[in-house]
Amino acid sequence: MTYEAILNDMLSKVKNDVDKKEGSVIYDALAPCAYQLAQTYFNLDNFINLVSGDTAVGEYLDRVVADYGLTRKAATYAVRKVTTTGEIMLGTRWGLNDTTYTITSLISANVYSAVCQQIGTIGNTYSGELENIDNVSGITATLTDIITSGTDEETDDNLRSRFYAKVQAPSTSGNADNYKEWALKVLGVGNAKVFPLWNGAGTVRVLVVDSNMSIDNTLPGKVSSYIETVRPIGANVTVASPTSQTINISAKIMLDGSKLLADVQNAFISTITTYLKDTVFETYSISYAQIGSLLLATDGVKDYNTLLVNNGTANISLTDEQMPITGTITLTEV
Repeated sequence: MTYEAILNDMLSKVKNDVDKKEGSVIYDALAPCAYQLAQTYFNLDNFINLVSGDTAVGEYLDRVVADYGLTRKAATYAVRKVTTTGEIMLGTRWGLNDTTYTITSLISANVYSAVCQQIGTIGNTYSGELENIDNVSGITATLTDIITSGTDEETDDNLRSRFYAKVQAPSTSGNADNYKEWALKVLGVGNAKVFPLWNGAGTVRVLVVDSNMSIDNTLPGKVSSYIETVRPIGANVTVASPTSQTINISAKIMLDGSKLLADVQNAFISTITTYLKDTVFETYSISYAQIGSLLLATDGVKDYNTLLVNNGTANISLTDEQMPITGTITLTEV
């Protein structure tokens, strides 16, 4: 109930021969109580949302899923390769843009592993020549391959999806839901698709993507290692990343004057990227009509024509082992 509704209800119970106008003694006496009651009703309504799996967020979602044996995946630090022009001491620090890397071990001559000091996916982002933070004399260092990808803390949406997978599709000993549950337990995995009997009896194929619904080629090995510790005896399990299908889009658009062309293109790229991620392991057809609708709904677009998706005007079909990724998006003004 709203504050006004509660206050009016309380005032209606006061005799009419008493002054009940705003500013009167009885009005001012009841108003604080009505406000506190309204706040209590609000808190009670919000409490229901905080303890329900479909609406709980943050620490409240953590507490909901904990009853089912689930915990939120923690963020991790990226481990990268660093190549140098000479020998360097372990523990030295090197930087690149907003990241710092500490040398932890020697891999081979002038090739080292280094841990990013900033937790999460930012450690996967950059490559190139590093800044010499500790002033190591006469040596240059270059950040190269990812050894272990850094991951951000699991989002509410991903944790909620794992929660739904567990309670809505309970797994048994070695069924498809079991393999998906095992894959989703691995840090960095955002979604998985399981193909039972994909190459005959006793074979299972699992495809995995990261929490951004993108391909991370370091994940299949991690998932495979974990599944080997829990799978039934006799199963032959293959874990891989899906293959990518690039989606290129071009169109001529008429602007409505509220946005610049560059702003419209950036907004449309963001919208298309979200749309394509939402289709991963869910649908295997990229809708030409849907892309047109998303373009027309983009702020600043009045109309469009000559819309081409992969140089055509038809839906793009994907195999069950493919995932779409955003390619070249080209918008030109009519």
